[in-house]
Amino acid sequence: MKPVYLLVFILFSPTLACFAQKTIGLDNWYNHETNPKTGKIFHYTWDDTAMSGFSQLGELFEKQEAVLKTIHSKPNRQSMKGIDIYIIVDPDTTKENPAPNYIETNEIKFLKKWVKKGGVLLIMANDGPNCEFTHFNDLAQVFGFQFHPQTLNPVTNRQWDMAAETNLPDHPLFSGVKKIYMKEVAPISLAGNAKSVLTDNESNSTFIAESQFGNGYVLAIGDPWLYNEYIDHWLLPESFENQKAANNLVDLLLGKVK
Repeated sequence: MKPVYLLVFILFSPTLACFAQKTIGLDNWYNHETNPKTGKIFHYTWDDTAMSGFSQLGELFEKQEAVLKTIHSKPNRQSMKGIDIYIIVDPDTTKENPAPNYIETNEIKFLKKWVKKGGVLLIMANDGPNCEFTHFNDLAQVFGFQFHPQTLNPVTNRQWDMAAETNLPDHPLFSGVKKIYMKEVAPISLAGNAKSVLTDNESNSTFIAESQFGNGYVLAIGDPWLYNEYIDHWLLPESFENQKAANNLVDLLLGKVK
């Protein structure tokens, strides 16, 4: 095959187009905590390799040839240029950040349009005392979700099974997974087209939900869930399969990108 024909084939082949590199943007504007010991930004960030970080989840995206990016400013046309998947985790309270950046009306309008055009959004809350709910819910409600400032699945010491979820649905997120760990979760109520993905048996509360919104997709989780401390077996007993669920999450989100 001549070089010019090969180039045309690569550019326009629908088979090869599906392998286009995806970019994963992780918010560091609404979640912007400083470690009091080191003075560095930490907690649910790509480069935080301690138990508090998302470095291991980031590695799973990179194994799928995705590019990681940290979004240091509010979401807008400039900061979100080239972003395929956008992740917002645990917006700051005043306890965590004396001057938190709250989600505002213009940013909500932008994200609504961005998702509707085909963006993939993952929003992850936290339990009652550890997340800013009022403004976060202004965004979540656009897509049919509302996080509630409660703490479900509390764990005493290391009684791991207090936070075990074993009644897992037939959903791509839990393909091949029998048991996960979800500790101290904020429940989610649903409206419109939003659907429950995971319902806790004991409380009958939704812990994970999803919504198809226009050409895009939104996944809501009531906990940061898959950060380094609980993604694998750093602490968790071998019976928990958070690592498998994390791989499934990566595949699910990447598969939703148009």
